[in-house]
Amino acid sequence: MGSGKTTIGKKLANYLKYDFVDLDKFIEARAGMSILDYFAAHGEHAFREMEREVLQNTAYAENVIIATGGGTPCYSDNIEWMNNNGRVAYLSLPPKALANRLENSTADRPLIKHLKGDELIDFISIKLEEREKFYNQARFVVSASDLTAERLSLYLNL
Repeated sequence: MGSGKTTIGKKLANYLKYDFVDLDKFIEARAGMSILDYFAAHGEHAFREMEREVLQNTAYAENVIIATGGGTPCYSDNIEWMNNNGRVAYLSLPPKALANRLENSTADRPLIKHLKGDELIDFISIKLEEREKFYNQARFVVSASDLTAERLSLYLNL
């Protein structure tokens, strides 16, 4: 969350003349509601099951950049599937930088919708500690600080 997956993903897709997919938008279309509403109605476990289904069973264009949610690689066999089906980059930032980026957009994010300030930083720190074992399985670990589409394309050998 907040690393710039969607923003840099769109820029990279435009730079490479690839299609762009925001996995969350595909999930919302399948669910017929926002992720926030789906979380509230069905819980995180049901969401993660749908997320896996949409990720692994959608027919994608040959040249596509896919921005996943921050939890996507951490559930089921998603990170393995992602690595086997494309070039996966973990856009890394420290907790404080992520919190600064997220401070004004927490309402749209079910896991952090009521957090601000130090509570948000603490939550992000804990989540990163839990998730980095999955994130670090990405073939490419890239600092998202001042990242450009051009630089990311070089990291990914595209």
